Amino acid sequence: MMQNIRTAARWVLPAALALCAAPAAAQSLRGSPASIDRMYNHARSADLTFYRTGTGVRGAAREGDLVRMSGNDDYRLSGVSYPYALSSTRTFVQRLGAQYREVCGEKLVITSGVRPTSLRLSNSTDRSVHPTGMAIDIRKPTGGRCLAWLRETLLHLEAQGVIEATEERRPPHFHVAVYPAPYRRYVSNAGGGSSSSAQSRSASRGSSSSSSRPSRTTYRVRSGDSLWEIARRHDTTVDRLRDANDMRSNRIVAGQVLIIPTR
Repeated sequence: MMQNIRTAARWVLPAALALCAAPAAAQSLRGSPASIDRMYNHARSADLTFYRTGTGVRGAAREGDLVRMSGNDDYRLSGVSYPYALSSTRTFVQRLGAQYREVCGEKLVITSGVRPTSLRLSNSTDRSVHPTGMAIDIRKPTGGRCLAWLRETLLHLEAQGVIEATEERRPPHFHVAVYPAPYRRYVSNAGGGSSSSAQSRSASRGSSSSSSRPSRTTYRVRSGDSLWEIARRHDTTVDRLRDANDMRSNRIVAGQVLIIPTR
């Protein structure tokens, strides 16, 4: 696998990632008890709720503690019983989906969102963070190019300390836990774009049709903002903002990161 990653890096990720080469090399997608502990301890230290039932999940969504993942032009859901996640996790899905589609020309497939403890799988650990909404599962791509890109990208983000990723084999998928506060800081420090500069360049190299699709930037909601005002300032519409961000209402909160579609 590492050989595939090194080969893919030459045509996918630009030289800018060389700054992160040493940390990334030490990372692994194999998973371990230590990895499970890191995810679980982070969820506990962040005081996240472990939802026990589907009723609890739906109640958290009504209160805005969890947000719905509905899919968009860049990602879709398959077999997801509870299509909800923390807002930071949904932002991760939206950003990764946009990058993945630019490289591969297909949608990223999400196979699991929040999973209440009452639905814990027989082969999962009782320290799973799926009940918190911080974790999602991504279907493993069948194409070698897309698989290599996804592995390398997850390794890069893991090296930044913003996610914990494991490549599972039964069924084939990637389990990704997104650390809420570190990931929000990472997005903020990326300069406001829908992806980091290194990943943006890799995406543009990976797709000849990228210029025909809408570009994206992001905006961090400030206290007092309204969706209408944000749409007006960015020369777009409320409907387009809601579509780009999987929103079912106009409710926004300070600190929330919105994708701004532009043409």
